[in-house]
Amino acid sequence: MAPTQDRGMLAVFGSLTAVAAFLLAAVGIIVVVNDDGSSTTSTAAAPVTVTLTEFKIAPGTINVPVGGSLNVVNDGTMAHNLAVTGGPTTPDITAGNSAILDLTGLEPGTYEVTCTIAGHAAAGMTATLVIGAEGSDTASAAATSTSGHGGEIDFQAMDLAMEEGVAAYLDAFTQFGTGVPTEGRGNQLLEPVAGADGVKEIDLTLSIIDWEVEPGKVVEAWAYNDQVPGPWIKVQPGDRVRVNLTNDTPMGQDIHWHGISTPFGQDGVAPITQPMVEPGGTYTYEFTAPSTPEMGMYHPHNGGSVSVISGAYGQFQVGDLPLPHGKTVSGIKLPDQITVDQEMPMVLNDAGTIGLSLNGKSFPATDPVVVNPGETLKVVYHNEGLTCHPMHLHRVKQLVVAKDDWALDQPYFADTLTVCPGDRYTVLVSPTAEETGIWAWHCHILTHAETEEGLRYMVTVLVVPPVPDPGESAA
Repeated sequence: MAPTQDRGMLAVFGSLTAVAAFLLAAVGIIVVVNDDGSSTTSTAAAPVTVTLTEFKIAPGTINVPVGGSLNVVNDGTMAHNLAVTGGPTTPDITAGNSAILDLTGLEPGTYEVTCTIAGHAAAGMTATLVIGAEGSDTASAAATSTSGHGGEIDFQAMDLAMEEGVAAYLDAFTQFGTGVPTEGRGNQLLEPVAGADGVKEIDLTLSIIDWEVEPGKVVEAWAYNDQVPGPWIKVQPGDRVRVNLTNDTPMGQDIHWHGISTPFGQDGVAPITQPMVEPGGTYTYEFTAPSTPEMGMYHPHNGGSVSVISGAYGQFQVGDLPLPHGKTVSGIKLPDQITVDQEMPMVLNDAGTIGLSLNGKSFPATDPVVVNPGETLKVVYHNEGLTCHPMHLHRVKQLVVAKDDWALDQPYFADTLTVCPGDRYTVLVSPTAEETGIWAWHCHILTHAETEEGLRYMVTVLVVPPVPDPGESAA
């Protein structure tokens, strides 16, 4: 019994010591043990708290005295870190945890801080660190610098920004049939050209281009055929396909046919299945498309953490997955023959140079989607980003009919569908005459859809026009 009791006492003592150390740190008391065994205490500034979320560092300006430190808290849903450019960095911090960043080696001045996980800084995780003169009250100022409801938010300005932003978006739609105009458009359907040997041939060039993500915001994107997302490629089951890749980027390339059944040698994973396609080089893939429909994607495998999240991504489709003709779903009888009037990929991103976006554009540059009552829109969600996105469509139900390459035996309705990295979901949207209106369609991680400047990022709308009055048509 004695050893057990000893271990118990040691555990209690260890716990008390840990609690005491925590309390001393919390109040900023440092105990210094002198050479003669005596001790003295001094008061130091408490760590300044910095909060990380998707994709923001708060506060935007972090004030710390010389010799200070940061208590970096991850309030997000995925791992983040905090790094001083040219200085110290925290380890990656998982959701709900924190780390102390010691700044004692930094001189007074202004520094940039970022999250260094690929794509996070480009998505908005940057801030300014100001190290003041020793003994200044900058730490206490930073402690009260929050974005909560303590009076710093101008709510009237937020309301006005929301109203003006939506008005500009709807005005652009009225004038141009699009969101607020920007240069460039992705997802353009690429029709393969049949050669003399009957093989369907596709030419793809990967390069780095200027891409306007939202009005006035131009970034360096990695793009196939100058598009973000890349061309939408559709072939038929059993087609013989030849894809010619030209690499106009500064790094080695390949193309992985994600979700498509190809022979091992055509899987596109350099240097395992093929040599690296060097800058300025070309490479040809040739394979027979599977005999049954598949819904896939294409993107680089080498260096994807840089290129894919910055736009190098496209939909590769073999035929059309079967639809649930005539099925009854949640008590609703579907038509015996479902007719698809429109179809479109919807590529979700949250990182790289592109950042939070739908189909390579960020609100207000995202295009409204117009579907008349009684028509059916088929949407294929793709996630090329780093986190899951719950895609929410107001009022009009989404009928989920396929996951990745497989039609679902049991389709289901959803108003919010969570799409994670690498996923493909196929949904049908069929508004009724009772659902006319302009319906918001957005990621339901709210900071992915709204800021203090109003709607932003992963937002579009579904426009369901009123059914024309027969009398007005005749007139």
